[in-house]
Amino acid sequence: MWWITGIVAVLLLGAALWGPIVSNVEHPKYTLVERSGAIEIRDYAPMIVAETEVTGERREAITKGFRLIADYIFGNNTAAQKVPMTAPVTQQGDSEKIAMTAPVTQQGDGNTWRVRFIMPSKYTMETLPKPNNSAVVLKEIPGKRFAVIRFSGMGGKDSLDRHTKDLEGFISEKELTPLSPPTYAFYNPPWTLPFLRRNEVLVEIAGSATLQPQKSLKRGDEVRVGPNVLAAGFGHLFRLVVPRYRASGY
Repeated sequence: MWWITGIVAVLLLGAALWGPIVSNVEHPKYTLVERSGAIEIRDYAPMIVAETEVTGERREAITKGFRLIADYIFGNNTAAQKVPMTAPVTQQGDSEKIAMTAPVTQQGDGNTWRVRFIMPSKYTMETLPKPNNSAVVLKEIPGKRFAVIRFSGMGGKDSLDRHTKDLEGFISEKELTPLSPPTYAFYNPPWTLPFLRRNEVLVEIAGSATLQPQKSLKRGDEVRVGPNVLAAGFGHLFRLVVPRYRASGY
């Protein structure tokens, strides 16, 4: 029955790789200022976000917010098109699909939450399609400095609370000045295996962010994946498959 083990291994490998593959989308541009273990200080470039405000429990709120903004980027919008010779006057045209980016972010007080998608860097406020749903708004966010902690796993309440506490401890130890409540960032689709997920908690801190507006990667740009990342992924896959193989008796 070796073929059953082979099928299981292929399925697990497919599940392991599919999440990271579909997560290979444009990310916001930042410059690394300092790193200490899993915690980084980053200067983010200015960006445009699509934002909606929802109420309720955190997980329920991000699902509702995700659907509202996904509806906007998948076509529930009115494209703004420049009219020749009269720019920047615009006319309302057809709807336009907008490329997905990562992460999806969430910030709130336990009952009211702001959910955001970061817009692709090729757009400006003038060229972005306008949301048809008034619950979705477009905002320009200036460059800011953040303290960030990165971690894998499901990104549930206990994990978010624990990593938020670690990040706040770092901020206090370094005598940094926090300027915002924590923001949660989720980079992967829900079917991504937990050990391959990228989650972050960000807190804005005092400091300068002097980056230029972000630019997207172009075809032909080089993207490197280190051998340690690949080795870790296959190591986790091996630990998942081998115990099941041994337990089966084959």
